[in-house]
Amino acid sequence: MRIAWFSPLPPIRSGIAAYTAEIVPRLASAHAIDLFDEGTAHDFVWKARRTPYDLVVYQLGNAPWHDYLWAYLAKYPGLVVLHDARLHHARARRLLKERRFDDYRREFAYDHPDAPEGVAEYAVEGLIGGSIYYFWSMLRVVMRTARMVAVHNSRVAEELREEYSGVGVDTIRMGVPPIDAAPEAQRRVRRELRLPDEAIVFALFGKMTAEKRIASILQAFAALVRSGTDAFLLLVGDADGYPALTAECERHGLGARVRVGGYVADEAIGAHLAAADVCLCLRWPTAQETSASWLRCLAAGRATIVSDLAHLVDVPTLDPRNGQLATRAPQPVACAIDLLVEERALAAAMDRLAHDSPFRDSLARAGHAYWAAHHTVEIMKNDYERVLAAAHAHAAPQVSDLPPHFTDDYSEPARCIAADFGMTVDILR
Repeated sequence: MRIAWFSPLPPIRSGIAAYTAEIVPRLASAHAIDLFDEGTAHDFVWKARRTPYDLVVYQLGNAPWHDYLWAYLAKYPGLVVLHDARLHHARARRLLKERRFDDYRREFAYDHPDAPEGVAEYAVEGLIGGSIYYFWSMLRVVMRTARMVAVHNSRVAEELREEYSGVGVDTIRMGVPPIDAAPEAQRRVRRELRLPDEAIVFALFGKMTAEKRIASILQAFAALVRSGTDAFLLLVGDADGYPALTAECERHGLGARVRVGGYVADEAIGAHLAAADVCLCLRWPTAQETSASWLRCLAAGRATIVSDLAHLVDVPTLDPRNGQLATRAPQPVACAIDLLVEERALAAAMDRLAHDSPFRDSLARAGHAYWAAHHTVEIMKNDYERVLAAAHAHAAPQVSDLPPHFTDDYSEPARCIAADFGMTVDILR
């Protein structure tokens, strides 16, 4: 197939940019793929008119790097790969920042006709935002205009099929490459970061935000350090999304025990994973995303702690407070933290993983086996081949009731200017 692929691309610091860089070369052996990021998307229109594409693929998420996709996805229906099943953050940020208040009102009403009257007004006035946005997904435009939709989790796919009957929804499992966490890399990075060889190192990877449960992590880690455990906390990723980090570390007296590594290039992630003993991969609230950083921790053979989320119910996990398995699987691949008792459960998990090395090693081995069975790049490629073929076979839906900002071509000012000179420009019809 000839495919147009819309996605942010490296060197943008985006997980989906890295994701595209992994999967596209593997698909390119069987398909002709043109990449369109924000800087080149305008070329898509004339290229598609000259030689129509067999399929358009949109990699859609909440980050600002995806905002440009919305100008195309309703006009040129294709396969939408939803990395976040809640997109309200993206739509509110873009439309309200541009003061397109009426467009936001109309789109919210279209997406959520049963929402309480006035909800959109609260957002327009700046009275709601952040975690409250998760209550309203703002997905209906995407779901109704796509030829097919793909997500990275079968439970999320099932929920979307129930909510949007008649829409083709499939699952493409997230895949990450193998990561060599070699002992020499561990020693090198620990020396660079002044981490003692004998200390237990907990690590968190990715952009630092409140949703990564950093406040709870710092509190549990402080309790662990106060108990006399020789432990350190390594934070790897941009920290500008959590401005309170330094102050909270100081409040807990953790200045000497926390290392903030900042952004690390993809090729250096393996070495930093090697320096860690346990990876903290918590998330709440959630847009039902699949965490690529968690999968990289599994691929590197590291024990992990995750939040106990509804869409992860099929992952075999262990409650650290009582050792109870969350599923019938005999071997847990991670410790899962009950959000209702997060601080207590997280403290119990960190304490056990710090002091029980056989359990830590067992969890790491099981996690690595789980990655190998479900989340390699080759598995992701095979899923893509299946879903691309299915999306190509789906006809583009005919939707006539979209909010006007999805159908207006915004050429009226140009027509008026041309008319002042007694001209009509055919291309603007």
